[in-house]
Amino acid sequence: MITVLPIDTPSLGDRSYLAHDGEVALVVDPQRDYDRVLGLARAAGVRITHVFESHVHNDYVTGGYDLARAVGAKYLLNADDPVSFERDGLRDGDVVDVGDRMRVEVLLTPGHTHTHLSFALSEDGNPIAVFTGGSLLYGSTGRPDLLGPDQTDVLAHAQWHSARRLAHELPDETAVYPTHGFGSFCSATQSDATAGTIGGEKRTNPALTRDLETYVEELLAGLDAYPAYYAHMAPANSAGPGAPDLSPAAETDPTELRRRIRDGEWVVDLRSRTVFASGHVAGTVNFGLDGPFVTYLGWLLPRGTPVTLLGETAEDVAEAQRELVRIGIDRPAAMATGGPGDWAGGEPLRRYATASFGDLAAELARDPRTAVLDVRREQERVERHITGSAHIPIHEVLDRLDEIPVGPVWVHCAGGYRAGVVAALLDARGVDVVAIDDSFDNAGAAGVPLTTPPRPDREVHA
Repeated sequence: MITVLPIDTPSLGDRSYLAHDGEVALVVDPQRDYDRVLGLARAAGVRITHVFESHVHNDYVTGGYDLARAVGAKYLLNADDPVSFERDGLRDGDVVDVGDRMRVEVLLTPGHTHTHLSFALSEDGNPIAVFTGGSLLYGSTGRPDLLGPDQTDVLAHAQWHSARRLAHELPDETAVYPTHGFGSFCSATQSDATAGTIGGEKRTNPALTRDLETYVEELLAGLDAYPAYYAHMAPANSAGPGAPDLSPAAETDPTELRRRIRDGEWVVDLRSRTVFASGHVAGTVNFGLDGPFVTYLGWLLPRGTPVTLLGETAEDVAEAQRELVRIGIDRPAAMATGGPGDWAGGEPLRRYATASFGDLAAELARDPRTAVLDVRREQERVERHITGSAHIPIHEVLDRLDEIPVGPVWVHCAGGYRAGVVAALLDARGVDVVAIDDSFDNAGAAGVPLTTPPRPDREVHA
């Protein structure tokens, strides 16, 4: 019997897969830190013989090329992908035998990219699973706009046809195993589903329940910003990235930390946002490991800026380092462990307040002119926002510092993580901030005045 084992990377919203028959294994879309894949293979007592890549990824650096070299496996991706290394090129309709029982049929499914492939896995001639990469996702599809606006419409139309092809050619009971769709910005929309079949997707997936033009219109209307570091991923993957260096970075001291901050380097405190707010080294920024750390650090960090990591333990720093290599940030400039008292070298710590939406309601009642900064994305803002609030999406804050209201500024997002990131960035620049650490769903009930902007589907015409 064939076993499919997912390898989750929740910080990026992705999954890789190892499928085996008890003797040999294939791997699909491995992350760069492929030691996790090797660990699964060892535990199962199987030998990896084939590594499949559904597409040249835009959201992470692949581990596929180096994994295949390390274990002597075949590395397989679309023959038309413009890469600078040797690989086994695949084309639509190819069939690859993996051991005696597993057979993989290659299906061209453009939409996320022009050359995107899906892999239908059969056991003894019966289709049992399909690895869909960034094509058919759970309740969604991969976004079609990562290759540029001039190609988005063509890819959106192709994505609909690709989803229909999978639904037409595979039995309803076929298990669907996507790479994206678990919080990844490569997903056009988000779903809470963690498992699915072709039959299930036929009932719920917009690509399979909407006509072509309705699907494309809704898909394009729902697209929002994606992380800036995506621009660096495809070139890295096309060059054949090597294995990451996960050895510990050099430890540093308070004097060196101050120098790095003065020189414009980023010193990143990995503690939770509330702990950071209660006391931290002046000039440090906060991307807590308890949230989407790598997505937002990778998005906001000017590419090439040296990064020093501050964690309570060496394990925290190692976790952050592993996350960073997945998006091509290979070596921290330095690290330190302990707490802010150890890192400050006797200098006074900085602090700022955290609050709830109930606190904000009371403050607005006292002073309606209180500055409120909404750092959510545009698609969130148009649904509902705090009346009179300023809006700068988190990924635009550093380019729009001159628009930050005069403090104190109450910063909010949907759940608190992004507000904490922005509050720390502004605090490092001397802005008086209050970070709202609360769910935006609580704002109305707490008495915060809200505005629901008109939308075309809500308008009533006389």
